[in-house]
Amino acid sequence: MTSKLPKTTLNLKQFLLRQEVLKLYRDIFRTLRKISDESTRSELKDWARSDFRNNKHHRDETAIKSMLYYGRKSLKDLERSLALSKS
Repeated sequence: MTSKLPKTTLNLKQFLLRQEVLKLYRDIFRTLRKISDESTRSELKDWARSDFRNNKHHRDETAIKSMLYYGRKSLKDLERSLALSKS
């Protein structure tokens, strides 16, 4: 029988950082739902999934914070673009 517990335990800082990453991931996908063109939406979903998957191995706190900053900035840009396309 295999254990469902993670092989490594996260400290509090790592846990909180992980929560921020997961929140960004969910926020991105919530925003992507607002895109009316299905092929564009699908393409962006695939891109977001692969981007998160490709950066999953990072453990350096500074690198993760930098990627979070870039991700949040990109999300704000996307939200702005969607707001402009609606008006």
